[in-house]
Amino acid sequence: MKNKRNWLLTLIFLGSIVAIFSQCLNLRDKQDARGAAYAGSGKCIKCHESIYASYLQTAHYQSSRPANIHSVHGNFAEGHNRVAFKDGSKVAMEKKDSGLYQVSNINGKPNRAERFDIVFGGVKAETYLYWKGNELFQLPISYFKGLNDWSNSPGYTATHAYFDRPVVQRCFECHSSYIKELPQQNTSMNDRSTEFDKGSIIYGIDCERCHGPAATHVDFQTAHPEEKKARYIVVYKSLTRKQRLDACAVCHSGNKDPMQASIFDFKPGDALEKFKELRYLKENNSLATLDVHGNQNGLLALSKCFLMSNMDCGNCHDTHKNEASAINAYSQKCMKCHNNENHNFCKAKDISIDAIKANCIECHMPLKRRLSTQRLAIFL
Repeated sequence: MKNKRNWLLTLIFLGSIVAIFSQCLNLRDKQDARGAAYAGSGKCIKCHESIYASYLQTAHYQSSRPANIHSVHGNFAEGHNRVAFKDGSKVAMEKKDSGLYQVSNINGKPNRAERFDIVFGGVKAETYLYWKGNELFQLPISYFKGLNDWSNSPGYTATHAYFDRPVVQRCFECHSSYIKELPQQNTSMNDRSTEFDKGSIIYGIDCERCHGPAATHVDFQTAHPEEKKARYIVVYKSLTRKQRLDACAVCHSGNKDPMQASIFDFKPGDALEKFKELRYLKENNSLATLDVHGNQNGLLALSKCFLMSNMDCGNCHDTHKNEASAINAYSQKCMKCHNNENHNFCKAKDISIDAIKANCIECHMPLKRRLSTQRLAIFL
């Protein structure tokens, strides 16, 4: 009887081990939420380790992520964690055992508390979302790195704290690689809520947003390691100029154009006009157009450099590197075209040649600031 009991316990133990192992395998091989054509960016590391490691530091990768003490960069210390509104109410950023919260106070008493669940942005500013069931809403306070301080979120009034601004799929289309929208339960014309599948989020702009679905590429290159030419994947240099511009403009062309299809369905090589009705391709290059969601593609199309050459975004921007503060690196890219050999080097007489070579940007693309409803918020 004792031996039989021990044998039964052994079987149960082995069964548990097998079950746990199977769950690990299923988790590891879990299909990408976008479908079987996608490999998931984790599969890119094996062959592209250095590029992948560099990309983790970029604004594209940091465009969205789960909120936690490491990904939210504002100050939570007493005396530095509050924003006051014109109606006398305040919002405090607080740390609790269950997470980070924004807590509104009216007449010194807590009125409402919502948790930081998702972070949008990270290089110049961060704004935050919270879950309410399967719906997402933007929190009223954002963090601006240029100010090194909290302020009211872009588009939010400075008169009072407001927690009920819904976040729709369009926001995720440029701040993430995917999120699945659930069928709307309430079909009322007044109900503009959007529900999401929480488990479907693919944070940040990943490799396959810019290079296309990669499952076939991964399978082929894994089976043929001797093949050095990239197969079954989109290589940026192989695209036409318009296709390269469209691949960036799908997110970097502002929010004014009416949408015709979800850009989650956009693949590199697709025509942008199939997804956006391009009414505002070109904007007046004035201070009024400067915005966190500005039309960079339209402004580029107005520039002399663009009009007098065959350049595209990739001539200046290496999307695999964080060059946001690398003024010297950008200036060297300018020198490839603007030099004495081409007779178009900078003609400024009161600046040394060394200074010009080190920093073209400060004169030709100066940092601009936009006044928010409450305080100065740096958007560029």
